[in-house]
Amino acid sequence: MVVFGYEAGSKPRDSGVVPVGTEEAPKDIKMTASMHGQPSPSLEDAKLRRPMVIEIIEKKFDYLRKEMTQNIYQTASFATTAGFSGIFSNFLFRRCFKVKHDALKTYASLATLPFLSTVITDKLFVIDALYSDNISKENCVFRSSLIGIVCGVFYPSSLAFTKNGRLATKYHTVPLPPKGRVLLHWMMLCQTQMKLMVIPLVFQIMFGILNGLYHYAVFEETLEKTIHEE
Repeated sequence: MVVFGYEAGSKPRDSGVVPVGTEEAPKDIKMTASMHGQPSPSLEDAKLRRPMVIEIIEKKFDYLRKEMTQNIYQTASFATTAGFSGIFSNFLFRRCFKVKHDALKTYASLATLPFLSTVITDKLFVIDALYSDNISKENCVFRSSLIGIVCGVFYPSSLAFTKNGRLATKYHTVPLPPKGRVLLHWMMLCQTQMKLMVIPLVFQIMFGILNGLYHYAVFEETLEKTIHEE
């Protein structure tokens, strides 16, 4: 009996018909299947690129750490000059008002407060502004010099003047000024000491200029190293 042109006992290969399951797969399918077992080039590049990125980040952190250490040392040195200026102004105004009481208290405050004010102001208006706003070299030097004048001369002078003036009034070490003219009387009394404050003024301007130049040089060096690494 013949069914659809095939004999009853015949096999499919004898008739020239290839079964569906034994048909050979196309070459592109074989290549795709073989590539699934191997890592793709993009993954290999990512694995190789990852250590390089980590190394660059570590180098940048090293640069920032060194730069921050250098800036801290320089700011501390600049603030120390402001502290010495406060001690000098306290010495002058204590002699002017003939005050002999609370020496340790006044000297400690006149050394500490100008130091801290210089550190904070230099950090905010010079270092942070330099790395965030990218200010010019002249602006950096001008800001640093202004900080030296304000925090290193005007602030300690006014602080020493008011502290020792109150002590002079409290202990009656100098004649009491007439009512309503306390400030004028004290300023006339301390004319010589105020003129001597020109000495720390000159030094603070010089140290302010050097401080600004140093911070800008460190900033340029860090910027060049970062660009070179990238």
